[in-house]
Amino acid sequence: MDAYDVARPLLFRLDAETAHETVHRGLSAVQGTPVERLLARRYTVDDDRLAVGAFGQSFPNPVGVAAGFDKNAEVPRAVAALGFGHVEVGGVTAEAQPGNPRPRMFRLPSDRAIINRMGLNNQGADRVGRRLHESDLPDVPVGVNLAKSEHTPTEEAPADYRYTYERVGDAADFCVVNVSCPNSEGFRDLQNRDEMAAILGELVDAGADPLLVKLSPDLPDPAVETALDLVDELGLDGVVATNTTTDRPDSLTHANADETGGLSGAPIEERATEMVRFVAERVDVPVVGVGGVASAEGAYRKIRAGASLVQLYTALVYEGPCLARDINEGLLDLLERDGFDSVEDAVGADL
Repeated sequence: MDAYDVARPLLFRLDAETAHETVHRGLSAVQGTPVERLLARRYTVDDDRLAVGAFGQSFPNPVGVAAGFDKNAEVPRAVAALGFGHVEVGGVTAEAQPGNPRPRMFRLPSDRAIINRMGLNNQGADRVGRRLHESDLPDVPVGVNLAKSEHTPTEEAPADYRYTYERVGDAADFCVVNVSCPNSEGFRDLQNRDEMAAILGELVDAGADPLLVKLSPDLPDPAVETALDLVDELGLDGVVATNTTTDRPDSLTHANADETGGLSGAPIEERATEMVRFVAERVDVPVVGVGGVASAEGAYRKIRAGASLVQLYTALVYEGPCLARDINEGLLDLLERDGFDSVEDAVGADL
């Protein structure tokens, strides 16, 4: 029995956000200590077949932690010690903001899902930027998710994003432009072509490189194609597909399905994989697949659909700290089964 099998029932007695804060404090306590090194020895799968090169960065394995888990870049080393090949911190906004009122995060255990309406709570670009520059970051790539401040008008969004980038960008191995958060005011407008072009163009002008854009699974196909045209026109380095969804599949069974917010986890896995395929067929840059990844098989489906990297968050709640190790070990078995020499050889195999 894994230790998390014992801890999970105790954590699930707490509300979802309090449980997350408890885990976060635990990771903070071990970061930079000998325990961190012990975790790395236990959970890291060291095998060259897992290595991926994407947007000028070298990833020891394709499995990363999605934005939202470490909003303020407080525990990236401890997270990386759990065997992840990269960590994306944030979303970070120009202004510090408290987010929406609690409760704002809800488990749906019978659906292996989470609904959140956090509202981009974070300590702001100045404080997070100082932490990134002053911290001993992990050896794996660290990305920063850039988002718009809640009360910034749409017409001022480009300058808002640039302010954040200029405070965190030098310390980041890559930056992801979040124009698709469903839980913060004004983000729907940012997915229009003109607004998105203004934001991305401002960041390109600021020297952001590598620069990726994160898209919503709720966008209709023509809107996705418009966004992908901008990726090509502006020379962006990658696409993250996808964010959480405001849709509620008929398959949901838990009472918390009625809560407002972004749905993540198993119910969006198929849609997210479909979007990875849709994007990968239309761009020549790496795709990061996010949405419902909870196993080696799920990660492998996204890789074969065109994802060079995958990210997860919700599955950590249900599966615990061994998840990256289990996925990476399983990926090695799947690569061997299908005759691939590496993860990179399997990317887009089903296209």
